[in-house]
Amino acid sequence: MMQSRVVALEEGKDPAAAFKSSHARALPLRLVQFLVMFVVLGIGVSILSMHTIRFFGVQHVAPTAPSTIRPCFEEPNSLESRIRPPSNLLHAMNDTELLWLASSAPQINDYPFKRVPKIAFMFLTKGPLPMEPLWERFFKGHEGLYSIYVHSLPSYNANFSPSSVFHKRQIPSQVAEWGEMSMCDAERRLLANALLDISNEWFVLLSEACIPLYNLSIVYHYLSRSRYSFMGSFDEIGPYGRGRYDGRMAPLVNLTEWRKGSQWFEINRKLAVRIVGDTTYYPKFRDFCKPACYVDEHYFQTMLSIETPHLLANRTLTYVDWSRGGAHPATFGKADVTEEFFKKIAGSDTCLYNNQPTSLCFLFARKFAPSALEPLLELASKVFGF
Repeated sequence: MMQSRVVALEEGKDPAAAFKSSHARALPLRLVQFLVMFVVLGIGVSILSMHTIRFFGVQHVAPTAPSTIRPCFEEPNSLESRIRPPSNLLHAMNDTELLWLASSAPQINDYPFKRVPKIAFMFLTKGPLPMEPLWERFFKGHEGLYSIYVHSLPSYNANFSPSSVFHKRQIPSQVAEWGEMSMCDAERRLLANALLDISNEWFVLLSEACIPLYNLSIVYHYLSRSRYSFMGSFDEIGPYGRGRYDGRMAPLVNLTEWRKGSQWFEINRKLAVRIVGDTTYYPKFRDFCKPACYVDEHYFQTMLSIETPHLLANRTLTYVDWSRGGAHPATFGKADVTEEFFKKIAGSDTCLYNNQPTSLCFLFARKFAPSALEPLLELASKVFGF
């Protein structure tokens, strides 16, 4: 019976039994194929993961235990990475943090790297820069010798083209009111942001109404060769000088030490660090120099005259015309801009440069109305040299 069943099965005479047998054999085969594919896939993922860890590093392990592994392509913590100027001037630091950081200064005078000193041009504005085209021509071709910083009203959205030297040069700002301590805060803010670039050596404060009187090569030579910084600081007898002094500033500041000078200065790095790092004189001037005491004409001028008088030229490099009287200097429009006008400025004064007499006393001038731009551009190459 068994033999006949085997013969019948071999001859295919029992289809039902043959189907059951083949189905039983097919199931384990498919299962084995699936398991093999799963193992191969698992090995592939493991190999890929190992290569990923090897070449790209682990970014995150667990929320409670941040990984200390860093990507191998991350820039080393070199000196160059530390001294490179910030690529983006916008930051989240408040004034206290910013001034603290900017007041840090190396105590060794020799730089251990090739440093090309730059001039930081700091524009203190309300909004637009109507003289932008003139300044564009002034800066053209002198890349690497200057840097630009703009402090405007926080509500103003600058719209400089990507090709402009002013593109993305705005710093985090606050409202600055004429004659108030907030004006000096804005100036310190500009200085502090500029000090973050270790290559900035000279710092020039300008307004939207300022223009250059010479090309950048002359300006650079004048500032870099000077042994002094240019901040007006003089003792003015009368109601607009000593008359603004408040006795509550003594004994830190006595009447005989009280000074007045132009708001527009050109100083070196050493003095810039002193200004942003000051915590001694600031409270006195904040509390006891309020309109009709205009603090931007007295704070830095008095402090530096007391602490570093030997470093000051006691004059400004920015020409201003006060001859018309009033609380504000003269504003020059389109009709004022002539060759004769600038010849008059050039010969308007004599001064000392490195203790030697000179007639080259001003590198900048103000105040110029927007209407003056067109004739200024026409005269620039002939009169200013750019």
